[in-house]
Amino acid sequence: MEEQKGGQQINIELPEDIAEGTYSNLAVISHSPSEFVVDFIRMVPNVPKAKVKARVILTPQHAKRLLRAMADNIKKYEAQFGMIEEPDQTPLPPMNFNTPKAQA
Repeated sequence: MEEQKGGQQINIELPEDIAEGTYSNLAVISHSPSEFVVDFIRMVPNVPKAKVKARVILTPQHAKRLLRAMADNIKKYEAQFGMIEEPDQTPLPPMNFNTPKAQA
């Protein structure tokens, strides 16, 4: 896979085990002055303990770029497939993942 960055070509390798992906139905985001931590979690019905399946650590600048890229992709998705509905969800039970408290 190749990406263009500022006129420079970057060759990106996607290993087979990573290409399969990991399902997540919850994300918990925390931050410090120097980084954002995104824990992708899989919650399964009738299982009292949810597991973090992947953790991604980003600089604040990359977190902001990801936010813009996600917004752009959601806009394109909805233009092609229609609005993404957000059904009312019951509140999640309190969870303690021992991550640092978010700071402003």
